[in-house]
Amino acid sequence: MSDPLATYLHDHLAGSVHAISLLEFIRDEHDGERLGRFASSLLREIQADRETLQDLADRVGVGSSEVKELTAWITEKFSRLKLRRGAQNGVGTFEALEFLELGIHGKWALWRALGTVAETDTRLRGLDYEHLAARAEAQRSIVEERRLETARQVLHPARSARN
Repeated sequence: MSDPLATYLHDHLAGSVHAISLLEFIRDEHDGERLGRFASSLLREIQADRETLQDLADRVGVGSSEVKELTAWITEKFSRLKLRRGAQNGVGTFEALEFLELGIHGKWALWRALGTVAETDTRLRGLDYEHLAARAEAQRSIVEERRLETARQVLHPARSARN
């Protein structure tokens, strides 16, 4: 693929597949718990962001990359094996939250970059990139809160000594 914009959009669409699958995993693993409700709520927002990105890719004329999305889906399924192995001590959930935070930061960077390019590329106009970037930052912040809460539970030396 020679269009850098297409590559960039496809990469972020594939990343969203992974993020959605991880949130579904956290939601299901922590069903009825505060973390499960958090994942369910964030999942709806991430799915909405993915739809926005997919609509943008369609409008730009690059669609989606089934190969990249399938690769992301398969990678996420393999990562679930690791997450499940870490389920007893919570490290899997901690690492999933860390991955999500990094991915959301990437989404923030995506919206910022596209907003800059939209100034000169009419294909990208029509979205409020500042709003999308602010929403990504709010998501990143709330995931960071949950990640640190989980770190206190999972990585605390006294807790590790008991396990």
